[in-house]
Amino acid sequence: MIKAIFWDNDGVLVDTEELFFRANREILARSGISLRRKQFEEISLVRGESVLQLAAVSGADEYNKLRSDRDALYAALLAGEPLVIDGVTDVLEEIAGNYVMGIVTSSGQEHFDIIHSNTGLLSYFQFVLTLKDCVHVKPHPEPYLKALALSGFAPEECLVIEDSPRGLAAARNAGIRCIVIPSKFTRGSHFEGAHQVLDSIRELPALL
Repeated sequence: MIKAIFWDNDGVLVDTEELFFRANREILARSGISLRRKQFEEISLVRGESVLQLAAVSGADEYNKLRSDRDALYAALLAGEPLVIDGVTDVLEEIAGNYVMGIVTSSGQEHFDIIHSNTGLLSYFQFVLTLKDCVHVKPHPEPYLKALALSGFAPEECLVIEDSPRGLAAARNAGIRCIVIPSKFTRGSHFEGAHQVLDSIRELPALL
C-alpha cells in the first residue's frame, strides 16, 4: 500500500527543461560552442552532469562566471513563462490528503522559488528537498533516501514520479518503485526498471 509519493519537479510538475536548455545553449554559444539537444539530454538528463563542462575554461573562476551567467539567464526565462504542466493541478487536487507528498529535485533553491512563486502547487506537499539539502544529486540515491527519512515510511510504502533516466536511477538506487512520465525531452529515452511508464500524469490516480 502506497503511503508516500515523492515527485520530481522539472519535467514532471513544471515545464522548465526547455528553458534550462535554452539558457545553457545561449551561454555556451558565447564561448563558440553549439549545444545540441541530444548532448543536453545525455549529459544533463541521463548522467546528471552540467553541460557547461563542454566549455574550455582556464580555471574555477571562469567556470563559475559561466555558471553565474547561465543561472541569471535561466532565472529571467523562468519569470516570463507559465510553467505548470497540463493536468498536474487536477491530479494533485484529486489525491491530496491521501498520501504524504514531497518534491525531490536537484534544482537550486533560487530557481525553485522563482518557479513556484505563482504555481499554487506547494500547498499540496508536506516537504521539499532541493540542491541545497543534499551533498549528491540524482542519479545518486541520496535525495530519495532523505525523502524516505522525512516521510518516515519504508521504501516499499513509497512511490517516486520521475521523467528522466537519472531520476529513475536515483529512485531505484534508493530501493523505491518509480513511475516515469516522460517529458518532451525524454520521450525517446530508455526507462528499464521503471514500475510503469505513462503517457500523461492524468493516468496516475487510477494506478494508486
